[in-house]
Amino acid sequence: MIPAQASRRNRNQCGFTLLEVLISMVVITIGLVSLLAVFATAMAATQDAQEDMIAKQLASEAMESIVTARDSAQITWAQINNVSNGGIFVDGVAPINLPGADGLVGTADDAVAGPEILTLPGPDGIVGTADDQQLSLANFSRTIAITPVISGGATTPDLRTVTITISYITPHFKATTKTYVLSDYISQYR
Repeated sequence: MIPAQASRRNRNQCGFTLLEVLISMVVITIGLVSLLAVFATAMAATQDAQEDMIAKQLASEAMESIVTARDSAQITWAQINNVSNGGIFVDGVAPINLPGADGLVGTADDAVAGPEILTLPGPDGIVGTADDQQLSLANFSRTIAITPVISGGATTPDLRTVTITISYITPHFKATTKTYVLSDYISQYR
């Protein structure tokens, strides 16, 4: 009788089988791989957020440049137009350059000033120290379209629409082109 009881006790005390261990390893591996995918997606979203913020700031910079030039009487109402309509703002897509001698963003003299480069704080979090990072805006481009406002079938001479489009390429696994559009009205009155 003792051998039968010992044999029953051994069966109850046996550990995990090889199949159970393999199944648990597969379940844990699937969980870890999915966690890694979530981490990679979060990193890509963080990079996208930075590029989206840069695009928004570039569009705001261009709009503020136009409004300030009008408010300070630096340019005339006739000059607040695209080159094709007798103004000073470049037609079509242009790279992001520093403002030229006139101090206005998006005019023909910007090409001479060269490309705009952002200075970001380095690991110490302070701008202006030796560890600062330079960020090229070569993957960004800007279009400034200034059009007359048509109301009731007639052109309103004192009002124009300014549409600024920033296009940029996200440098992730699959490069995609994104755009940010800022549109506003501008009148000749300050």
